[in-house]
Amino acid sequence: MPGETAGVDIEELISRLDLSAKVRLLTGADMWSLPALPEIGLERLVMSDGPIGVRGTQWSSADPSIALPSPTALAATWDVGLVRRVGRLLAREARRKGVHVLLAPTLNLHRSPLGGRHFECFSEDPYLTGEIGAAYVEGVQEYGVATTPKHFVANDFETDRFTVDVRVDGRTLREVYLAPFERVVRAGAWGVMSAYNSVNGTTMTENRPLQREVLKDEWGFDGFVVSDWTAARSTEATVEGGLDVAMPGPSGPWGAKLEAAVREGRVSEEAVDDRVRRVLRLARRVGALGRPPADPGAPPTAPGGAPGSARSAAPAGAPISTTTGAPATAPGSGADPAAGPAAADGIALAREVAARSFTLLRNEGGLLPLRDVRSVALIGSAAAEARVMGGGSAQVFPDRIVSPLEGLRERGDVEVRHAIGTDPRIRLAPLPGPARALFLDAAGEVLAEHPLATAEARWVGDLPPDVDTARLAAVEIRAVHTPDVTGVHEFSITGVGAFTVTVDGETVFDGKLAPEGGDPAAAFLAPPERRITVALTAGVPVRIGARQPSGSFGGMAFVAFALGHAAPSPGDDALMAEAVEVAAGADVAIVVASTTMEVESEGFDRTSLALPGRQDELVARVAAANPRTIVVVNAGSPVEMPWRELVPAVLLTWFPGQEAGHALADVLFGDAEPGGRLPTTWPGRASDVPVLSVTPAGGAVVYGEGVFIGYRAWERAGRTPAFWFGHGLGYTDWSYDAMSASGTSATVAVTNTGERPGREIVQVYLAPVEPGPDRPARVLAGFAVVDAAPGETVVGTVRLPERAFQRWTDEGWRTVPGEYAVEAGRSLADRRLSATVTVRVSGC
Repeated sequence: MPGETAGVDIEELISRLDLSAKVRLLTGADMWSLPALPEIGLERLVMSDGPIGVRGTQWSSADPSIALPSPTALAATWDVGLVRRVGRLLAREARRKGVHVLLAPTLNLHRSPLGGRHFECFSEDPYLTGEIGAAYVEGVQEYGVATTPKHFVANDFETDRFTVDVRVDGRTLREVYLAPFERVVRAGAWGVMSAYNSVNGTTMTENRPLQREVLKDEWGFDGFVVSDWTAARSTEATVEGGLDVAMPGPSGPWGAKLEAAVREGRVSEEAVDDRVRRVLRLARRVGALGRPPADPGAPPTAPGGAPGSARSAAPAGAPISTTTGAPATAPGSGADPAAGPAAADGIALAREVAARSFTLLRNEGGLLPLRDVRSVALIGSAAAEARVMGGGSAQVFPDRIVSPLEGLRERGDVEVRHAIGTDPRIRLAPLPGPARALFLDAAGEVLAEHPLATAEARWVGDLPPDVDTARLAAVEIRAVHTPDVTGVHEFSITGVGAFTVTVDGETVFDGKLAPEGGDPAAAFLAPPERRITVALTAGVPVRIGARQPSGSFGGMAFVAFALGHAAPSPGDDALMAEAVEVAAGADVAIVVASTTMEVESEGFDRTSLALPGRQDELVARVAAANPRTIVVVNAGSPVEMPWRELVPAVLLTWFPGQEAGHALADVLFGDAEPGGRLPTTWPGRASDVPVLSVTPAGGAVVYGEGVFIGYRAWERAGRTPAFWFGHGLGYTDWSYDAMSASGTSATVAVTNTGERPGREIVQVYLAPVEPGPDRPARVLAGFAVVDAAPGETVVGTVRLPERAFQRWTDEGWRTVPGEYAVEAGRSLADRRLSATVTVRVSGC
């Protein structure tokens, strides 16, 4: 098949392996890789978390990565071409870091806005999720890096995710939750990740009906199924259920236990061979079997453009062009072939994607883009310390983050005055660098030393290669801090385990921090914090240190702790009064309102849709002081906005990635148009949301709403959200002029009636004329991205998939005959054109 190495006979290789070698290949050699088998020419197969970057195997700021906007932002672009370019960039990052398999994208759905990883999923709509996910997969795999769409399936919330049983009927599974996975399998995904949760009583790693009978047999998936980390908890049952690789390793339910099961006749060797075959097929596709790895420096050139089937002379680190995906600098031109995460084109793409994703929800009086503005009041803690990504396995470490304050000040043509207003964060931010991580032996001798961008040490899986793990006894963060103000400063230690914290050699904390709850990931991703107060003098530097014993457990690295800091604060009341005063004296006020790491992260769900802290009060008070107030909502998923009618402009920036500030300046001042459209319905109040709860009852969550999630549920309930699915304004106006439709496509003519070039997302919905109580009033059936100059008319053609006219029955997919309205418009609530088509099936 496309991308496979010519001349490599997998069956012959399998015949050369004994049982022990075969079984060894199916379990992690460590946290992030499968073992090499040099006897058959197999390299170590390395996996890494995504989806907004490629972290690599260290989970450390010592190995920086490009940080792109969040998946909700990618979906907000509704632009599959742009997402393919994102995939190509990620493939280059993977190759630069020696990664063969990207553990992404996340295809779970926005069933409830309380889902803790809502920001890491694309949409509430299965069709939009599938199209964006397929483009992501195609872009990454085009250059010979595998993807593992996850988490298969119904892992749409975090509460009790290791043990919860999701109970869902077959029709809902097929039409909603399985649909995006089916789409990416049809797009050629080389891997799938199996989820922690159970579905209808069977944990997913053991779920034969879904993993074997649907995924592999019915859909013809020939890739590999890898467990989510520690999700495999049995031996025979996981083999029977269709799992191919158990991660991490080498300990776990496979390994020696699986080998014994085969020797004792409880598992057939043919079943093991099937899994080895899939792993070797993966290795062949990613260039880790019998030939050098794929060079992602140029698009494939094999006949037919087969993904991953060609190699180029472009150097492995050449920056990728944001226009074509080809090398921006020709080989031999003198460019640094290991340009890495600071490569200009990667930064440019991060900036472009962010601006394209920004969603203008409200723009009364055309306040945006800003014109003739001499002074700006920029307000909010996130204005100076941008929230650019969600927490958890989606976290990467960019080598730079451009805050809104930096981005606006770099323009140089306006005066920017900043005020905090209020700080909603619960934990202290890591002490800014430079800092150092020291790896020490029992005598305190330094084994290795590594620079840190901030006073945060993280290594999970692999320690730096120069660390002698046999001698390692402790890891220590050291930093020097020079305070700007005299007074009582707060420092914090965040982590799990025993710690010693010193200030200028004096011990200020010596104790243990214990995690709360039963989710080990939450203990790592949202660990406890202990604060210490220290009196400091402005301008007088102090040495800060934090030490934790060991750092390696059973040969596997686990270092995760941070030193936080906060300067003396006058308190929220004084900060808010200052912000109001600054806002009143400026031409325009911009409030950056954000969620925090304690609100949106892997490992736990949200308990509220309210902005944390006193931010709602801050917005209201600033709006009262300055009628020209713009609110920038820096969140990966919906938040309540009780002040939305009080301000003329609301701009949603999602989690915008490392180029947040530059993209924000581009959009605010009209250098770029906010191109986003909502990929999920945005409620006014949590109490209005038709499907909200993510809390198991009796160990289960029942998807009793069936196919009615997202806008389908809002329409069925007759409720009106703050902003409907698909909503988003630009900086120009559009007329919808004409459309024609058949049972297979719709053609829509639109005109840019404004005064500047623009981009429009033409959305097409399919509505049965007689929907009935068990069918949605309408579903998204397709969309097209069009660009037009002022006064220009363009035509978008949207394919209508056959599946849009079908429903799942006990006999399989069946077309539902009858009349359908094909509706085109700017959002679900702004449908401007309609045509009727009649669908008939044999005998009707």
